[in-house]
Amino acid sequence: MMINKQVKAILFDSGKVLNYPKTGHWFITSNFFKYIDAEKYKKIDKNKINNAFVKAQEYISQQNYIKTEHEEYEHFYKFYRIFSEELTELNLTDSSIKDLTKDLVYNNKKYTFYEDAKEVVTKLSVDYKLAIVSDAWPSLENVFVQADLRKYFSSFIISSKLGVTKPNEFMYKSALQELNMKAEQCIFIDDNIKNCDGAKKLGIESLLLCRDEKSFMYHKFTCRKHRVIKSLLDL
Repeated sequence: MMINKQVKAILFDSGKVLNYPKTGHWFITSNFFKYIDAEKYKKIDKNKINNAFVKAQEYISQQNYIKTEHEEYEHFYKFYRIFSEELTELNLTDSSIKDLTKDLVYNNKKYTFYEDAKEVVTKLSVDYKLAIVSDAWPSLENVFVQADLRKYFSSFIISSKLGVTKPNEFMYKSALQELNMKAEQCIFIDDNIKNCDGAKKLGIESLLLCRDEKSFMYHKFTCRKHRVIKSLLDL
């Protein structure tokens, strides 16, 4: 691993860096088609489905503070209620909407961790303090607990608990404070350039992770601000 000697802590984004949704879609839960008729769903125009998700996401994005899993459940119940109202063809019952919400919030196996993530996090924790800095909701923490990875992180910053998202400096500064580290003692890894920019403005060296081959090749030659890596094993 090629990490500068002055570095004492590593800040990680979560989604698409350490893990990804099992279904490939953040809001299509693991048991989505247990509560939604797959045949009815397939018959609906894809644009209409996308628009339903967009409208539901607009509601969620307006909720700056979601501090507990209970609050997360209440807001995502409204999320799937909006989704249901936009797709009346699905004939979703209130019970089905509640089950979808429970599956999103309380299913601690909803995300899959990349193989390199488990390996690298375990190794790095021996010599470095680690932190999560993620635009997410409270339930994310229990996903890490379930995967037996939470114990490796000294700081766990979730945007909905702070009321801001990356690249707001408060996200990074909160992690620095909890780790008791200076910016120059840390590196930050994210799959979003803007988030890397936000960290770099504070003096935190940032690495852009592009797991997709095309994205990696493109950013390798176009991104001048940050080091670009394809795997966490490239650290």
